[in-house]
Order: sequence, then structure tokens, then C-alpha cells
Amino acid sequence: MARITLSCLPASWYCSVSLLSLGCAPRQRLLLLLLLFITSVLFFLGTYQRQLWGPQRQPGAHVNKYLSIAESMEATDVLNPVLNYGIVVDCGSSGSRVFVYYWPPHNGNPHTLLDIRQMRDHDHKPVVKKIKPGISTLAKTPTKASDYLHPLLSFAAAHVPKNKHKETPLYILCTAGMRLLPESQQAAILEDLVTDVPLEFDFLFSSSHAEVISGKQEGVYAWIGINFVLGRFDHADGEDATVEVTTGSQNQRPISRRRTVGIMDMGGASLQIAYEVPSAITFNSPQEEEAGKSVLAEFNLGCDVEHTQHVYRVYVTTFLGFGGNMARQRYEDQLINKTLTKNRFLTTQTGLSEDKPYLDPCLPLGLSDTVVRDNRTLYLRGQGDWARCQEAVQPFLGLHNGTMSPGGVYQAPINFSNSEFYGFSEFYYCMEDVLRIGGQYNSEKYSRAATDYCSTKWSTLKQRLDNQLFAQQADISRLKYQCFKSAWMYDVLHSGFRFPTDYPSLRTAQLVYDKEVQWTLGAILFKTRFLPLRDLQQETLRQSHSSWLRPSFVYNHHLFSLCILVVVLAILLYILRLRRIHQRELRQAEALDLLWVEEGEALLP
Repeated sequence: MARITLSCLPASWYCSVSLLSLGCAPRQRLLLLLLLFITSVLFFLGTYQRQLWGPQRQPGAHVNKYLSIAESMEATDVLNPVLNYGIVVDCGSSGSRVFVYYWPPHNGNPHTLLDIRQMRDHDHKPVVKKIKPGISTLAKTPTKASDYLHPLLSFAAAHVPKNKHKETPLYILCTAGMRLLPESQQAAILEDLVTDVPLEFDFLFSSSHAEVISGKQEGVYAWIGINFVLGRFDHADGEDATVEVTTGSQNQRPISRRRTVGIMDMGGASLQIAYEVPSAITFNSPQEEEAGKSVLAEFNLGCDVEHTQHVYRVYVTTFLGFGGNMARQRYEDQLINKTLTKNRFLTTQTGLSEDKPYLDPCLPLGLSDTVVRDNRTLYLRGQGDWARCQEAVQPFLGLHNGTMSPGGVYQAPINFSNSEFYGFSEFYYCMEDVLRIGGQYNSEKYSRAATDYCSTKWSTLKQRLDNQLFAQQADISRLKYQCFKSAWMYDVLHSGFRFPTDYPSLRTAQLVYDKEVQWTLGAILFKTRFLPLRDLQQETLRQSHSSWLRPSFVYNHHLFSLCILVVVLAILLYILRLRRIHQRELRQAEALDLLWVEEGEALLP
């Protein structure tokens, strides 16, 4: 039978411990059992302590989880019971789209945001569905609003697990088309949604979850979405660019955190810009302060209003009519009016026939075009002069005291030495579709490429298009108006927003990490920002009742080590005491033996 010898005991205590029994005296066996029990408890506590304290991530170690989010194309595991879901319906002017998002439980750090991702189906495609026309077409039949959205909500309900419906928030957010309706018609449509949607779908939905958002809100949500995907809300590491931020809180010291990016988006009809203003703003007058408040938004993305780690002050505004197509339309309208007025006074016929066209510096060299307004036709011929085109389009910026529009829209200061911007839509198309220099912006390189393009003969440009030398999305319309739009973009950037020509930190893009980022991502991040509090409270409650091994001393390793030392010393003292008792008993036994021997000898004859 296998035996273990305990050589740590006093020499007079040697005994064998069998795997089946203890071959010692009862008192010795009790002590051995006590020692084994104490050793086991100490080993268990030490193991548990290591689980609580480590392994800790080194301060320099950094994993960009947002990059993995953006690059992940895996299908969402709907069988995972811990995942949470959220639904956002974007009710735009031309149609409505539904987006389904999901996120795992919050990691417990009150300074981090929810890890929200766009849901993907089993084919790895984003869970998105669009219908036409826009919800604003129901202005006169508002009771049909819920029926209108039924296909989108059914689509979302089919992808979100049934047992998650009651805890899945649904947000119905309406944009440009609904903003144009009278408030009474807006309210009627929203009332139908709030009343009827809960009758058919058991999502987490209330009256506050259906609203018409302003252009300012939409811009803020777009800014949040882009910066979230780029990881700019994560904690800064040593290699990250940082900014010093002052918040509106009184007696709050400036905090240093990762630098966010500004965004510029030029569509066909409007232009939008949004960027963080990290420093406090000093206004020159009460009028300027009032104008500034209308375009500045300060909000807390964190789950705790007492913490300022995620308080952001963002400048955001939209310039209607400043998109590429609308700017060209305004330019053509002025050409017709000025040319016809000039002809009337000077009795000339410029632009009234193909033989005497108006020479347009903003059309490619040799291109013939016409502009028709109210049965009036203006004949144009391209000059292809990019420098003159810049001069021609600059008045349409409506500059007023160094600001952007005839109304004098206030523009918050930009620290061009410590900032970064992304340009989307027309900013990207102008650089990439035909110039093929999309990405990092360089004004000198861009100006040279735009000048060369404008001065190229129209017949040569058409031949290049036929030979597929331009981007796949380039078409004949892009070729015709590229010269104008490239000059318009340049003037917007450098004359309107006053970016220095040597600004090094502007990047034009269509996608972020190879995917389109919607403002709806920023919307659900903002709307669900307080949900981590629920997870934190549940985690705290679970930990307080999960184990008796959570006394406060466990969190202090010095105190814990001292306790171990006290226990070991007590054991040693107890062993020494037992040894002295044992030796005393041995001496008494020897004395008794000697007494018995002496008495025995005395009894012998």
C-alpha cells in the first residue's frame, strides 16, 4: 500500500499516512487532519486571489477592438443568450430604412461605451431593409403610418430572437422629409405610430422613441457613429494624438483624452460639418453667443452623469443649398439672369444661340451645354479655366464677416495644428471619380489635377470614359460638372471653412474600414448610453450574493499576506506546544517506568 512520510513533524512524531487510513495515534491523527484542512484552505484562497487580481493587462498593451468590429463580417450568433438587440428606423425624405444592432453585456467599466455592432444575417450581410416612398407622403393619411412601417418592423422582428423582443428598444427617427411638414401633421403621424405599433410588436417602445429629429441631432449622431467606429471614444494610449478638454462643469480640471475627428459631408443639396470644440469658447458679443448656442451641442455619452470622461462639445450645422448640385443650379440661375440682363442693355446676343455661346470657365474645354429656365435657353461653351472658375463660384459661398452664409452662421474655432477631419460624399467623389487621388488630401496636388482636368478637351475626356480610365461610378454627368464641383469643393474648404492650404490632416473617404457608417449607429449609441448602469447594478448585486469569499481583506494583498503569516505562526506555536507536552509525557512515563523497576527489584527476594 502506498504511504507518505511526513518528515516535517518532530522526530518523535514520525508516523505513516496511508491513502486509506492514518497510522497514528488519535491525537496525532487529529492534528494531521487539522494541518491538511488549513493547507487546503490557504491554497484555495491563494488561487482565488490570483483570479481576482490577475492577470492584469499592462498599461502599454492595447487592443483596438473597434478595428475588429469594423473588419468583422461574421454572422450574428442569435443563439447566444447574453446578446442584446436594438432597432433604429430611419424615416428619410425618399424612403425609410430599418437597421438592427446588437451588443454583448457591458464590461463593467463605467468609462467605456456599449460595444454596439450592426447585426449580420447567416449570409454575412447587414440586416437592413428599405422601402419607398418617404413617410412624409402620408401627411394627409396619418392613420396609415403604422401600416407603412409594418414591412420594416416585421423584417426586424424576424431577425431578433423572439425571447428578446420585450427588452429590445425600438427607435423611429424621422429626418428631412418630415421636418418640412407642419407640426400638426408631424404629430398625427407620430401619434399613429405610438398607438398602433405596440399592438402588433412587443418591442421596448414608447412615445419618446418616435420623434422628428433636427438637422443638428442628425449631424451629432453622424459624428458619434464615425468616431465610435474609428475608436476615438476609447482610452488613449501613448501613441494616440490627444487633446486637452475643458467641460462646462464648474471647478472641473481639464482632462486629456484621445482626439476625435471632425466630419464634412457634401451631398447634392446640402453641406454639413461637425467637429469637437475641446476648449471653452469666448464670444465677442451677446448676439454671437446666441448664434453659437444654436450650432453647439454639449452632451455626455457616458452612463454616469457625474463622470465627465465622455462629455463632448460639438459644433454642427447644415448649409442648405450648398451641396454640389444645388450650388451648380444657383450658379446657372445667375448666369441666365446676368446674361439676359446684359444682352438687354448692350443689345448683344451672347448665349442666345449656338453660334454665340456664353463662355463658361467651369465647364471642360470645348463642351457645349444648355441651361433651360422658364422657357429661356442659355447656350454654354466650356473654357476649362479652373482658376477663373474658383473666382466665379466664390460669391455663392455667401461669406459674411468671415462666416459661411448670408445670415452669418457662427463657426466655432478649429485648432488646425491639433485636429483631424474626414470628408465624405462629394469631397470624396471630386477627388476620386475622375482625378483618382482620393484619400489623403493635398491642396497643391488637388489644384494641379483639377486644373489639368478642366483644360483637357471634352472629346479626350469622353474617350477616356469609354476606355474605362475613370472610376467605375463615373458617368457623363460627373465628367460635365467635375470642373465646377472641384472648384466649389476647394472654395468651401479653404474660403468658407478657412482651412489652411497646407492643412495635413484631411482624409476623403467613402467607407470607414470598408463599410458605410450610418448616423443611426450614433443614434442608438446615444439613446442607449444609460443601459450600462443596469448591467453594472446587476453585476454588483450578483457579486454581493455570489460568494462568501468577498470580504474586504481579499482586496488588500498586504493584509492577506499578514493573515497567512499569523496562521502559519499559530500552527508552528501549536506544534511546538504539543511537542513540549509530548516530551513531558515521555519524561513522566520514563519516571514511572523507573519507579516500577525499582519497586519490582525491591519485591524480589
